[in-house]
Amino acid sequence: MGQYTAPLRDMRFVLHELLDVTAELKALPAHAEVDAAIINQVLEEGAKFTSKVLFPLNQVGDREGCRLDLTAHEVATPTGFKEAYRQFVEAGWPALVCDPQFGGQGLPIVVHNCFSEMLNASNQAWYMYPGLSHGAYECLHEHGTPEQKALYLPKLVSGQWTGTMFLTEAHCGTDLGLLRAKAAPQSDGSCKITGGKIFISAGEHDMAENILHLVLARLPDAPSGTKGISLFIVPKFIPNADGTLGARNTIHCDAIEDKMGIHGNSTCQMSLDEATGWLIGQPHKGLNAMFVMMNAARLGVGMQSLGLTEVAYQNALAYARERLQMRSLSGIKAPDQPADPIIVHPDVRRMLLTAKAYAEGGRAFSSFVALHIDRELNHPDEAVRKEAGEMVTLLTPIIKAFMTDNGWIATSEAMQVHGGHGYITGTGIEQYVRDARINMIYEGTNTVQSLDLLGRKILMDNGAKLKKFGALVQAFVEENGTDEAMSEFVTPLADLGDKVTKLTMEIGMKAFQNPDEVGAAAVPYLRVVGHLVYSYFFARMAKIALGKLDSGDNFYKAKLATTRFYFARLLPETAMLIRQARSGAKPLLDLEAELF
Repeated sequence: MGQYTAPLRDMRFVLHELLDVTAELKALPAHAEVDAAIINQVLEEGAKFTSKVLFPLNQVGDREGCRLDLTAHEVATPTGFKEAYRQFVEAGWPALVCDPQFGGQGLPIVVHNCFSEMLNASNQAWYMYPGLSHGAYECLHEHGTPEQKALYLPKLVSGQWTGTMFLTEAHCGTDLGLLRAKAAPQSDGSCKITGGKIFISAGEHDMAENILHLVLARLPDAPSGTKGISLFIVPKFIPNADGTLGARNTIHCDAIEDKMGIHGNSTCQMSLDEATGWLIGQPHKGLNAMFVMMNAARLGVGMQSLGLTEVAYQNALAYARERLQMRSLSGIKAPDQPADPIIVHPDVRRMLLTAKAYAEGGRAFSSFVALHIDRELNHPDEAVRKEAGEMVTLLTPIIKAFMTDNGWIATSEAMQVHGGHGYITGTGIEQYVRDARINMIYEGTNTVQSLDLLGRKILMDNGAKLKKFGALVQAFVEENGTDEAMSEFVTPLADLGDKVTKLTMEIGMKAFQNPDEVGAAAVPYLRVVGHLVYSYFFARMAKIALGKLDSGDNFYKAKLATTRFYFARLLPETAMLIRQARSGAKPLLDLEAELF
C-alpha cells in the first residue's frame, strides 16, 4: 500500500520562515488573530486525517472504481469513500476557509493550501468531490443573488451538499463558444435546461444528499460564441424554500468514463432533459462567473500534482533505502549486506532529488500565491488588493501547467526508482503516474495555459504583470548580490531574469508580424518563466538555510543540498527551452498538413 506522512516540517518552514505568514495576516482584518499556533494545530490535525483516513482508501478507489446503476442513474463510490466524507464533514473541514456568515471558519487560504496538498497526496480521486464543491461555493459567493446565497451556501459550507461544474460537451472542450446546451426561460423565473455534458468530475455520487451543478448553457436570444453563454445552478434535487429536499430534477448520469487514472472519482456523462435551473449572475455573462470556479480549479489542479509529487517521492525514498542492488561505484557502503541499497547510486539520487526539488519548490510557490489570494480578498487597501490580484492572475497558469508538468516528471522518476516493482500494482507507485497524467489535461490543457500566460497575461499588457514579479527578483538580487555565499544562487537567478526579459521582447516583436509565433513559443516559454519563479524561491530558501547551518538542525543542510541540486541539474533546462522558444513557428508550420 505504500506510505504517506504529511511534510509538516517543510510546510512550517515555508509558512513561518520563508513567508512569515502570521506577520502578513496581521494586516488583514479577517485573519489578524490567526497565529502560528492555530496554523500548526490545523495542519497537524489535517495530517492525521489524511494519513489515517484517506490514504488507506487510495488504492481501494483505484481498484474498485465507481459503479453506475443505469436504471436509477445513481453512482456508488468505492468502499470507504462515503464514510470518509462523513468524517470529513463532521470534523468541519469543508468550512475551513469559508465565510463565517454562512457557517464557515474563515481561516486563510494559505492554510487551506497546505491542507489541500495533504488531501491530494493521500487520495486525489476522493478529494475531487469536496474540492469541486469549494469552487462552486466561491462562484456562488461572488455571483449569486442574496436568495441563492442564503439557500445554497450554508449547505455547501457544511458539506451537506456538494457541487460540480458543467462545461465540456462532446463536440467542444476548451472552445466553449461552441457549446449547444439550451436554457428556456419559464414564467416563474427558472429555466428549463436541455443538453449533454461529458467529463463531469463528481457529476453523480452517493457521498452527499444533494449535488449542485453549475451549468453553462445558452438562452434563446444569446449571441454566438462565448459572449452568448449564461451560467445556471441546477440541483440534483430541487430544494424547498426551507432547504429541505424536493423533487428529483431531470438531470442524470448516463455513463461513467473508463479512465486511465483517478478511478475513485466518478467522471460522468450527464444529460439534462428540461432540467430546472436558475440563472447565476447576468445573462450572457456566464463565462465570467464560471471563471471564478475555473481559476480555483486550476490552482487546485496544481495542488493535485504537488500532492502526487510528494507522496511519490516519499515512497521512492523508502524503497531506495531498502532495496539492495549492486555495489556503489566508489566502494562498498553496506558491508554487512550482500549488496548496497540503491540510494547510494548517483542516478537514483538524481531521480529522488528531482522529485524532492519539485515538491519543495512547488510548496513554496503555491503558498506564495495562496497568500496573495488572501491579500486580494481581505486587505483593507484597494491598491494592495489590486496588485495582489494581478500577481495571482499572472501566476495561475504557471501553477497549473508548470506544477503539473513537474508532477508528471516526478512521479515518473519515482516509478523508475522502483524498477520493475514500480510497473506492477503492488507498490502503488504506478497509480501516481496514471493519476498525474490527467492533471496536465483537464481545466485547460497545459498548452492552453501557456498561451494564456504568454498571449493574454504578458503580451497583452506589454509585460506589466511580469515586470512586477521581475521587480521582486531584482530586489532580491540587489540585496544579496554582494554576499559571496549567495553568489551560486543569485548569479543564475539574475542571468535567467535578464534572459526572460529579452525572450519576452523578442517573441512580442515576432508576434506583431505573425501571431503563430506566440503559439510556437508558448509551451517552452512557460517552463522558462516557471523556472524563474522556482529559482527565486529556492534562492530565498537558500539564504535562510545558510543562516541556520550552525543550528544543528539537519533540515537546513538538506534544504541547501536540494537547492544546489535544483540550480545544478534542473534549472539548466532553460537553455534548451529558450532555444526552442526562439526557433519560431517555421519548423512547426513548414510541413503541409496533408504531408504528415
